[in-house]
Amino acid sequence: MARFVIVPQWQGSPSARAMQLIDGAQAIAGDLPRTACTTIEVPLEAGEALETGVLRYSALSRTQDALADEIVRTAPPVIVVGGDCGVSIGAIGAAAEREEALALVWFDAHPDLHTPETSISGAFGGMALSAVLGEGAPGLALPKGAVPASRVVLAGARDYEPDEEIRVGELALTAIDVADLADTAGLAAAVAQTGASGVYLHIDLDVLDPSELTGLTAPVPFGLTLAQLLAAIAAVRAVAPLAGATIAGFAPASTAAAVEDLGSILRIVGALA
Repeated sequence: MARFVIVPQWQGSPSARAMQLIDGAQAIAGDLPRTACTTIEVPLEAGEALETGVLRYSALSRTQDALADEIVRTAPPVIVVGGDCGVSIGAIGAAAEREEALALVWFDAHPDLHTPETSISGAFGGMALSAVLGEGAPGLALPKGAVPASRVVLAGARDYEPDEEIRVGELALTAIDVADLADTAGLAAAVAQTGASGVYLHIDLDVLDPSELTGLTAPVPFGLTLAQLLAAIAAVRAVAPLAGATIAGFAPASTAAAVEDLGSILRIVGALA
């Protein structure tokens, strides 16, 4: 049985609605088996950058350490419920230590490939995939090589900034766009080619089209349908065992809006768990 770690972190988001990520994480947790859930206490304060170039770095670092410690103590697979995309980093690091060859599928409308040097906002959420690849602020980025770029698949991204487009090419990342995800065979083949012993699925809900879900901090049109995302998850799980997963980016505008979206989110939970 999967375990759920709830991480209502908002400090990594650049959105004016960032604190609604707390409500989103708690709303999802409210529909999960209570005995299967553990909640990470996120600092109440915003935190300080501490000259790292990462906004709210001190709070992010404390949360990441607490999450990694919790996952190390928990039998896999663990599903992390965020919060912003930064909650994935500690969880992916813990999974990489367990797996001989961890692959990562990063479902996101945004590639999250900034670094402190290229980010205009300084928000860690936009640097999250770079941190997985070992680039970024010490204490947040994983050791370089823990998850090499050759075992990363970027899926559904469609809102690239110029520096991120350059990074995809420099890293030779496998990137599969929304149109190509309509047929899951290409995604499954890309994961199989990594030779993965296990796969981690990071799912920022903004990979979905805004017509599918309203509670998004940064909606981007022309995304996946829910059915396409569920099919993609199934295709990946047919290729490699699930080593862990994250569902991030749920920021409902109200309790009523959360209820409207939760049916779709729980279908994603079911596909993972």
